[in-house]
Amino acid sequence: MSPDDGHDHESEHHHHHHHDVELVGGWQAWRTHPVLRILLGSVVACAVATLAGVAALWPGDGLEAATAQAEEFGFGSDRLAATVESVLDGPCSYQGDGVEVSCRSVTVRMEEGPDAGSLVALPEFDLSQVGIGNTVEVGDALVIGYEPTNEFYFFADRDRRSSLVWLVVAFAVVVLALGRRRGVTALAAMALTVVVLVGFVAPSVLDGNDPLLVCLVGASLIAFASLYLTHGVSPTTTVALAGTLASLVLTLGIASIVFRAAKFSGLASDEGLTLPIIAGDLDLVGLLLGGAMIGALGALDDVTVSQVATVAELKRRSPDLTVGELVVSGIRVGREHIASTVNTLLLAYAGASMPLLLLFAVSDQPLGMVANSETVAIEIARTLSGSIGLVAATPLTTVLAATVVAWRRADEAPADDASAPVAASVVPPETPAAPELPKLTWEDFGPRGEPDF
Repeated sequence: MSPDDGHDHESEHHHHHHHDVELVGGWQAWRTHPVLRILLGSVVACAVATLAGVAALWPGDGLEAATAQAEEFGFGSDRLAATVESVLDGPCSYQGDGVEVSCRSVTVRMEEGPDAGSLVALPEFDLSQVGIGNTVEVGDALVIGYEPTNEFYFFADRDRRSSLVWLVVAFAVVVLALGRRRGVTALAAMALTVVVLVGFVAPSVLDGNDPLLVCLVGASLIAFASLYLTHGVSPTTTVALAGTLASLVLTLGIASIVFRAAKFSGLASDEGLTLPIIAGDLDLVGLLLGGAMIGALGALDDVTVSQVATVAELKRRSPDLTVGELVVSGIRVGREHIASTVNTLLLAYAGASMPLLLLFAVSDQPLGMVANSETVAIEIARTLSGSIGLVAATPLTTVLAATVVAWRRADEAPADDASAPVAASVVPPETPAAPELPKLTWEDFGPRGEPDF
């Protein structure tokens, strides 16, 4: 074997060793890396606490009791598929003398239920009123409500399930086409998130458990499952998970202080007024807090994973960077990410409240009074509390990642140390030295003239 071959072999071995330590994989790093061991211990403790919380808060028969209570108060009814067979406009059957009111009579063919295959006449639609009934046409797919006690049928909604199925299929195809194997794991993580929310969080809250504690356990379970499923079980993901959980607790603490100080009642929406009737002594403020925390989780894991990957790549490209330099460079990159992510939270909450914003716009009230209303104030508190957690996640995760990737054992020689295993004498004198690559500094990762922090 030639000297050059020996040099290449040793360099390759050295490269792979650093490649493992730099969060690309390499579970053997846990044996000698103190920071990684601390993070692993913390993450394992959180996992044990999460599983214990799931076991302790697992829903019992509270959901059935709440469902029965809802039916007793008339909140529950069967929903059946039907197709419009005929639409007839004419005078309403209930109009008085001298008053002409036009109504629309709709007949549907039931696709489900006790009268499947039969024609059923729905209650008349008053055409003078704005509603979905004004746009019903023959052939439309509808969802019909049915009260078994008095065999009463009524219009509930349009049946748009087929459109949603096609949208889900298109979404899955796009994700799989671009993400391949990673796309499969991302879809699995999304499905698991839905299962946790629908199968654990909602039933457990209705079972009488503390909604804030349930949401905290559910959010932790979602964080573990989504990060490890999507990004794989590796030191990289573990560091990102540690940053996510820490930022999640910070977000919860800030939101809790704000919600208590603002004295939110949770009764500003129709849902808030309905839930105490069917669920007994439900802590609506705790439910709102838990919702704010879960809402921030999706953006948090995006920020933490990106920061860990950025720091690891910086270290891989420039092995001589110190912890401080990695932190500075990582935060410079994270600034742009944070700016867009914070705006994403605002747009997500504002977009969901557009009809409400329009109503306030025509109310002719000062902006301060509009913001003071509980419905709007809750969205403001959610957005800003989540944004503080997002901003804090950037330096927190960056410092964790930089500390991990920049650590080197005491018996390990730096890459450019003269005491490296390969002696200079084994290289023939006539062999030209490889050109040195320019070293990057943290100024190269941000706009010129900006301060380091």
